[in-house]
Amino acid sequence: MTRPADVLPQMLRSDSAKPRITTYDDTDGPTRGERIELSARVLGNWVNKAANALQDEFDIAPGSIVHLDLPPHWRTAYWALATWSVGATVSTDAGDATPDLLVTTDNDTAAASDSPAVLVTLAGLARSAATPVPQGVMDEAKELSTHGDQFVAYDQPDDSDTALISRGERTAYADVLGSAAPRANSAERRHLTTTGTADFLRACLALWTADGSVVLSRGEAPANVLAERSRVEGATGP
Repeated sequence: MTRPADVLPQMLRSDSAKPRITTYDDTDGPTRGERIELSARVLGNWVNKAANALQDEFDIAPGSIVHLDLPPHWRTAYWALATWSVGATVSTDAGDATPDLLVTTDNDTAAASDSPAVLVTLAGLARSAATPVPQGVMDEAKELSTHGDQFVAYDQPDDSDTALISRGERTAYADVLGSAAPRANSAERRHLTTTGTADFLRACLALWTADGSVVLSRGEAPANVLAERSRVEGATGP
């Protein structure tokens, strides 16, 4: 049975240089105007580094919960794939329970967390966080690069283990790819404007499983800009 961690190797075997996620940033802030594109090979490097950090630094394993307090973004995609690579659970719900690890873009949220935390800086060329990092919190921009480019999981999840928690619903590893929506045509390149992190991850899984790719526009952009972006990228939608 295909699992989320199998999706990346499939893309690497198919075409490691093919763009798999392209992000345009229309948000107000320092990342506005960015266009970042990752091939399967580059995405795989990010996934492997994050998976090694999860496994070796934070002892994340099957049964662990990683709360991704992140927006739809290319960095969110690799943190989700890394979590699934170690067999743990991705949660996009804040909930009441304390996760085993919090991954967030918010300095105050990281500082107040009762869980170990990673502070993510979304800017593509960031080499350290733009603000002081709370004591004990991992500065992803500064520290993730120190982890290895090759990854081997210590353990594998059971089919019944939870892969994704979203809106209070738990989806098992056996079901998470089958529940990925919207369905993708073979090798489709789809332009997304979704603001929901779980919806974004499900769309990524659906597209990547079908050997497709994602174009993500973040923030607000006029309809004509989005339409031209789709045309230039050879993408369907949004």
